[in-house]
Amino acid sequence: MLTLTRGERDDKSHKNICLHFRLRPCWNCPVLGNILLQNGIDCIILDKYNREEIYSRGRAGILESTTVKLLKKHDIAERILKKAHSHGSCEFRSPNKSINFEYGSLSGGDVHYVYPQSDINDDLIQKYLNNGGKFLFHHEEKNIVQTDENVQVECEDLDCQKAVTIQADFVAGCDGYHGIARQSIPTGAIEIYTKEYNLRWLAILAYAPPSAQHPLYSAHPDGFAGHMLRNSKISRYYLQISSTDTLEDWSNERIWANLRKRLAKEGWKLNEGEIFQKQIMELRNYVMEPMGYRRLFMAGDAAHIITPMGGKGLNLAVQDAGVLAETLISYYLENQDSSYLERYSQIRLPYIWRAQEFSYSMLRMLHSPSGENLEDVRFRRKLRESKLEQLTPSLTFAKDFARNYVGIV
Repeated sequence: MLTLTRGERDDKSHKNICLHFRLRPCWNCPVLGNILLQNGIDCIILDKYNREEIYSRGRAGILESTTVKLLKKHDIAERILKKAHSHGSCEFRSPNKSINFEYGSLSGGDVHYVYPQSDINDDLIQKYLNNGGKFLFHHEEKNIVQTDENVQVECEDLDCQKAVTIQADFVAGCDGYHGIARQSIPTGAIEIYTKEYNLRWLAILAYAPPSAQHPLYSAHPDGFAGHMLRNSKISRYYLQISSTDTLEDWSNERIWANLRKRLAKEGWKLNEGEIFQKQIMELRNYVMEPMGYRRLFMAGDAAHIITPMGGKGLNLAVQDAGVLAETLISYYLENQDSSYLERYSQIRLPYIWRAQEFSYSMLRMLHSPSGENLEDVRFRRKLRESKLEQLTPSLTFAKDFARNYVGIV
């Protein structure tokens, strides 16, 4: 969550501005804070967790070219460019075919960057602190009250069990779908669009060297499977599972047997190892319009949720932060009217819907259809096969797919 206060003066050009966020494992909050600090706007970041807990909750990050370009623009991409691994290809498999998809060359040279979220998040927090930003760790929001003139954020210092109140001009909710910011918007004040699925993913982390140096996507009759490299010793895997399955239904032996079967390719071997994490991921879509209410702005999962297919969630959140920061900076430093702030939603929503459409299309392309109507299932399987086939002969479709895969522009 983010709040802005103008201090004791009324003019918007005043630089003593306080920003208040609630930070989640995604690092859109420190991105937003760093950009604002660079433009002379003082910030306060508020997070429920301490720094060690924030670091431990991070996951692997797949960064699109558009995300890295945004970070480079604001001089906060240095560590990513030095430490991240990049790749510009992926592979689509089915029982009878394998397609090596060189999306880097098809998109004009753009690639993905692979970097642990925990590391870049901690680096951005340290950069923010080094530049004079204020960070209140272990503080939990309790309530947000808006007036025509400001916003009051009530929170608790969890170390001292003491109530803290912050007066602000604006709040930016970066606290996820279940955070207090989204819950503070009155029913009916915004439009909500949602979609639920009758399937889920089993996400697995294992101490196993990558079996390929690029992502693998498998469209198998038994269901989708994915293999994502994390580093030289750890790999991440995904399996499409039934909506009624539980973790107890998936022993380690069953997991490896399904991965071997669904990812199979002649002459290729799956590296196996100790599974140290597995969880069931719900697949759903959620978008709010506009992305805020009065003095409250939403970013990342607080404003929109997307399926993990295509790796768009983290990137959308960071790109939200970039546009929101630039909008707030212009509002204050150029003395803009309050209606100017509406441009945040106006700019972001078209990109968010394009990402939603791409992720949904890719999910349908790779997941095994199900249902009681067998003729419908057979038909949808043929549609899926047709979509995959277009990645090879249809250069127009392949270029469009590559461009959207590596970064919505």
